[in-house]
Amino acid sequence: MAGVLTESILNMLVNDMRPISMVEDEGFKQMVTTFHPGYTLPSRTNFTKLMEGKYEATFGKVKDALKATKNKIALTTDAWTSVATEAYLGITCHFISDDWELNSFCLTTMPLEERHTGTNIAAWIEQAVERFEIPPSKVVAVVHDNGSNVVLTAYILQEKHGWVSVRCAGHTLQLVINRALKHPQISKALGAARCLVEHFKSSELASSKLKTKQKQMGTPEHKLVQDVSTRWNSTYYMVTRLLE
Repeated sequence: MAGVLTESILNMLVNDMRPISMVEDEGFKQMVTTFHPGYTLPSRTNFTKLMEGKYEATFGKVKDALKATKNKIALTTDAWTSVATEAYLGITCHFISDDWELNSFCLTTMPLEERHTGTNIAAWIEQAVERFEIPPSKVVAVVHDNGSNVVLTAYILQEKHGWVSVRCAGHTLQLVINRALKHPQISKALGAARCLVEHFKSSELASSKLKTKQKQMGTPEHKLVQDVSTRWNSTYYMVTRLLE
């Protein structure tokens, strides 16, 4: 029974992406004791070892699955920055199973401490592919955004391995719409819309009065939406909510 409980807590930490230090929190300890008074909660060190073991086992399963498939594999790659301004590179692989089901595995989310040049990114992608023992001939394409360094990365990999370069349709659409939104009349209207939203977002009094009016009119008590420059649909949602 103790083993089942420990495994359950470990799965919770992994699936919910909780810090291992959570097992040392008093509230968590009290909750576990309430559920099972006779259970001795393993230490943080033990959970760290168990998580490392789970990682190795999962890593082996992914590697076996990639080795077992006879179909071609496509890669997607994206460099991004966390809220703590730390840069990472995510690499995911995708393939169709014999039952025509899409399978996807995250190969790595690696911190980037060197310059994000096309040559470096190409090398990091090759390292991830090699680590999972994927033959280069098995990779058919790399999907990426339109950043000049990543476009160069794709070119390097295409020249070296023959991997087809595929620009992300979503990112390309974003660039097209962004250009359209810069039209003077559209830009002016959106600027006014943003000023309205920012007013209600920054003023507790205005936000409270808006909520009161919504109650009086019997309309949904929805909040205004602030758009984000990298998501064109957020601008659409902002305007739609304002019109409402």
